[in-house]
Amino acid sequence: MATSFTKVSGRPTWQQTMLRIKDPEKSIPFYTNLMGMTVIDTLDFPQWGFKLFFLTTLPEGEVYELTPGTQAAHDYMWSIEGTALELTYNYGTEQPSFLGYHPGNQEKDGFGHVAFNTDDVYAACAKLEAEGVTFKKKPDEGRMKGLAFAYDPDEYWVEIVKRGEPNKIPNYFNFSQTMLRIKDPSKSIPFYEALGMVVLRQKNYGDFSNYFLASSPNVDPSVDYSSLSDDEAKGKLSNMFGPVLELTHNHGTENDESFRHYNGNEEGRQGFGHIGFLVDDVYAACDDIRKMGYGFRKEPDGGSMKGLAFAYDPDGYSVEIIRRGGIDFGDKKVEE
Repeated sequence: MATSFTKVSGRPTWQQTMLRIKDPEKSIPFYTNLMGMTVIDTLDFPQWGFKLFFLTTLPEGEVYELTPGTQAAHDYMWSIEGTALELTYNYGTEQPSFLGYHPGNQEKDGFGHVAFNTDDVYAACAKLEAEGVTFKKKPDEGRMKGLAFAYDPDEYWVEIVKRGEPNKIPNYFNFSQTMLRIKDPSKSIPFYEALGMVVLRQKNYGDFSNYFLASSPNVDPSVDYSSLSDDEAKGKLSNMFGPVLELTHNHGTENDESFRHYNGNEEGRQGFGHIGFLVDDVYAACDDIRKMGYGFRKEPDGGSMKGLAFAYDPDGYSVEIIRRGGIDFGDKKVEE
């Protein structure tokens, strides 16, 4: 049972969301050419048969001059002030014999979607459709008009959301959210607040509530977000450049002792993998998480990669804890 401990040491910041992909030759162009992201780093592990791609939205006009896979790119990646999308490719999954990953959004699935903001959802969706992208929901379908859900190459849902003010952000798209379903906000919200996140907005609907959390540098320390009206909070949220973590609570699940969400790492349900946080000291941060009453999928000295950990959050999602500045991952580096 979690204690009243309220802060994980070491300046934790949300640094990544990880999804497994079948074929990088399809997924990387989708997120770079269509969604405007940049591959800022790669980690290749031929000894274990997998490769990681890290992408983020850079400010419009910023030229990225580092070569992914080099030590310089590693140094940038593990010190980034922002959040990356980590795409994990296991060698050989692009072959027809591999049937693909589980994209979520079936019964009891925890992972929901990633999202991108844009000035004009209708124009953006027309542009994506012209490039062959298919949709779960187009802007004028369903009850909620003006937003859409596209499919990426692995059929993960990609929400397309309208910004609050046009022309405020020059990028056509910016990576804006990761959505996870939670069982009990009275446990999940304090857990992520302990990891340095701030609730920017809480929106209650008839049978569910959404909580939008952000991490530095997307939090203005001079603003008391809890005192904002919903319109004020929505305005700040919709004009942010960096992403938020959207936690969706379906009312009543907290009262069902047997209820649990699939966390994305179970056999037959693998797709979403984890979210990750940078900290100054992994061991100290893990001690603090342990004091809160939560366990670990991987302790800092467990497994073949020493110095990083995977904690369990209240719903059993994996939360990677990584040292700011990085460690020697044992990857096959690209020459400078």
